[in-house]
Amino acid sequence: MDRPIRFEGGSAKDMILTGGTTPWTFLHNKPIAKYPRLEDKIHCDVLVIGGGISGAAMAYVLTKQGVDTVLLEKGRVCGGSTSANAGLLQFANDRMLSELIQQFNEQQGRAFYRMCKDAVNRLSDIAGELSIDSSFTERNSLYYASTPEDAGKLRHEYDILKRCGFDVEYWDRERIKAAFPFAKEAALYTRGDAEVNPYLLGHGMLKDASLQGLRIYEESEVLDCLYTDSSVVAHTQRGAVTAKQAVWAGGYAMQDWKPDRQVVLTNTYAIMTEPVSDLSSWHERALLWESGKPYLYFRTTPDHRIMAGGLDEPPPPSGRPYQFMKERSDRLLKEIGRMFPELEGVRMACAWAGIFASTKDGMPLIGRHPEYPNSYFMEVYGGNGTVFSMIAAELLAEAIAGREPEALAWLSLTRPVEIKNE
Repeated sequence: MDRPIRFEGGSAKDMILTGGTTPWTFLHNKPIAKYPRLEDKIHCDVLVIGGGISGAAMAYVLTKQGVDTVLLEKGRVCGGSTSANAGLLQFANDRMLSELIQQFNEQQGRAFYRMCKDAVNRLSDIAGELSIDSSFTERNSLYYASTPEDAGKLRHEYDILKRCGFDVEYWDRERIKAAFPFAKEAALYTRGDAEVNPYLLGHGMLKDASLQGLRIYEESEVLDCLYTDSSVVAHTQRGAVTAKQAVWAGGYAMQDWKPDRQVVLTNTYAIMTEPVSDLSSWHERALLWESGKPYLYFRTTPDHRIMAGGLDEPPPPSGRPYQFMKERSDRLLKEIGRMFPELEGVRMACAWAGIFASTKDGMPLIGRHPEYPNSYFMEVYGGNGTVFSMIAAELLAEAIAGREPEALAWLSLTRPVEIKNE
C-alpha cells in the first residue's frame, strides 16, 4: 500500500537570490517566449521542478530521449540565478584535480575532471544545434597564482593534469608578461574551455524541447508534493502534475527548505563594463581566474565588454544579496584597471549580486535522497554550475532509464563531508 509523504514547499520563495541588474537581461531586449500557467491536472513520466539552466538541461536531454516530460517554474524560466550566471565553461574546478585526488583517489578525481571536459564538449554540440544563438565561443583559460607562494601548487597541478591527458601548459612569469599587461608568478594555460550566454542557452534548450513535446509552465510554483510508492503529485496554485518520477532542479533556493550539510552559501558580486574599443592586450580573449580563495574571474563578451566577478563573502544578515553591492562593484572595476592598466578608465554598465552555493568537497550533489521517493536532485553548486548541470542531466537521464551510473554513488547527496586535505 502506498505511504504518502507530504512536503510543504512554500518557504523556498522567501530566499532572495539576486539583486541589481544582471548582464543577460541588460543585454537582451528581444522578446523571449512565454509559457502558460498550469491550470489543470495533468500526467507525465518525469516532472522537472525548476526552469533555470539545470532544469532546462534536464528537460532537454529527457525530451530528446523521448521521455514524456513536464517542467514547472515558479517565475519566468531562466529568470533567477541563470540570468546572473557569468557563463564561464571550464573543465577545471574550484578544487584542483590534485586536491580531489587527495580527497578521494586518482581514479575518481580523474574521472570527474574528464566528465567536466566531456560536458563542455556536449554543451558545444547542443549550442550548435539550437535555434537560438547563445554566443557559445571556444576559449582558453589562464589560471594564475594569486601569490608567489602558489606557484609550486600550480606546478604540481600542471604535472597531474598533463599526466592525466589534459591540454595544459605551465607558464612562468616571463611567459605571462609576454602575453598580458600584468605579471604573475605562474599560471596554467588550459585549452578547450568556452564562454556562453547561459540565459539564451537555457531559453534555446527549452524552446527546442517544447517543439518536440516538452510541456513548460511558468508562474507555477510547486506548493506541496505528495510522495507515494509509485508516483509524485505536485500541486500548484491552480493545477497538479502526477509523475512517475520527479527531478528537483530548484537551484540555490532548495537550501531554504532542504539544507544539506555539504553546502555553504555565500554572497558573490559581478559587474559588466561598457564596450571597450581595444582588447588587443587580452591574449586570445582567454578566461581569467586565480588560485586564491575567494577568487576573482574575468571574461570578455562578444560585443567587447568585460565581466569581472568574485569577492565572495558570507551573506549579509539582512538577507539582501545587494546590500553591499555598490562598494564591491567599485572594487571589481578597480581590479580590471589593475589587471589591464590601459583600460583603467572603462565605465561600468551594470552590476549585480547574488547568493552562491558551493560544496565543501568541491563536487556537485546529484542523485536520490532517502526522504523523497521517486525523486532525484540536481544541486549543481560551485563555480562550474552550468558544466555540472550538463553532467547531472546526462547521469540522471541514464538513471531514469534504469541504468544507474556508477558516478552517482560518489556524487550522492548523503556522502561524507569530511575534507581530508584541509
